[in-house]
Amino acid sequence: MTTIDDERVAAGALALHLPPPEAAASKNGEFCALELDDGALGLSYVLLGGILPRLAASDDPHTIVGMDALQLAREFAAPAAGAGGDAEIRRTLGFAAANALSRTVMERIGFAPPRATDSIGGIDPQAGDHVGMVGLFTPLLKQVTAAGAQLTVIELNPDYAGHYDGYRVTLDAAALEDCNKVLSTSTILLNHTVDDMLAHCRNARRIVLIGPSAGCLPDPLFARGVTVVGGSWITDRAGFIDVLRRGESWSGFAYKFALGAADWPGLPENR
Repeated sequence: MTTIDDERVAAGALALHLPPPEAAASKNGEFCALELDDGALGLSYVLLGGILPRLAASDDPHTIVGMDALQLAREFAAPAAGAGGDAEIRRTLGFAAANALSRTVMERIGFAPPRATDSIGGIDPQAGDHVGMVGLFTPLLKQVTAAGAQLTVIELNPDYAGHYDGYRVTLDAAALEDCNKVLSTSTILLNHTVDDMLAHCRNARRIVLIGPSAGCLPDPLFARGVTVVGGSWITDRAGFIDVLRRGESWSGFAYKFALGAADWPGLPENR
C-alpha cells in the first residue's frame, strides 16, 4: 500500500463496530467498521475463516482502543501464508485501519470519489467479451451474461466449480489470461492474493476491483493495472454505525463509488 507519513495522518483507534452474529447469513453482516478518533471509518470483511465470531469472543475490540492506527494498519502486511489464530484477526483489523486512514487522507485533501453508475464498476460487458470474475458475485451474473459476454468465474471453493447456464466456475486463476475484462472482489486485498490474481490479468484492458472494503488509497492498484476501484463511501457516520451494529442495510448512509485513475488527483507529494 502507499506509504502514509506518520505526522500527517496521526490518529488513534476509537472503537470497533461489529454486526450481530445473526446477521452473518446476510450481506448486512459481512463487514466490521473501525472508527478512528478523527471520525474516519474503515471497513474490513469478517467472514473469512470465521473471523466474526472469533472477533466477538476476543479481547481485540477492546485492546485496540487508543492504539495508534498506523501501527495497527501495519498488521495488514503480516504474511497471509500459514497465518492463523490471532494473526488472521489482526490482519483483518489492520486492513480496516488502512482503509480508515485512507479515508482520513481523502478527507484532508478534500476528495470524495464519484458515485458509481452501475453495480459492476462500468465494466460494460459486450458480446464478444470474455469477462473474468474473481469471486462468485451471484447477483451480478446476469448483468454480464445478458450482454452476450462469455463469463469465467474464479473461485476458491471447490463446491462451486463446474459449468452453468451462461458461465463456468473454475479454481484455476490462470483462466483469467483468456479474459479481456476482469471484475474482482476486493477480498483479494485482505487475503493477499491480489498480486497473484493481477499477474494473470495481463491481457485484460479493463480490471475492476469492487467491494465495500475497497477503501484504500488507490495508487498501488492503479500502478498494477487496475482501472477502476469501487467501494462504499460513508456519508452519515453515526447512522452507518447504528445500522451496521443492528445488522441492517447501509444504503441510506453510504453510496457506492467507482474511482478511475482519471478521477484520482493523487497524493499531494505525487502531484
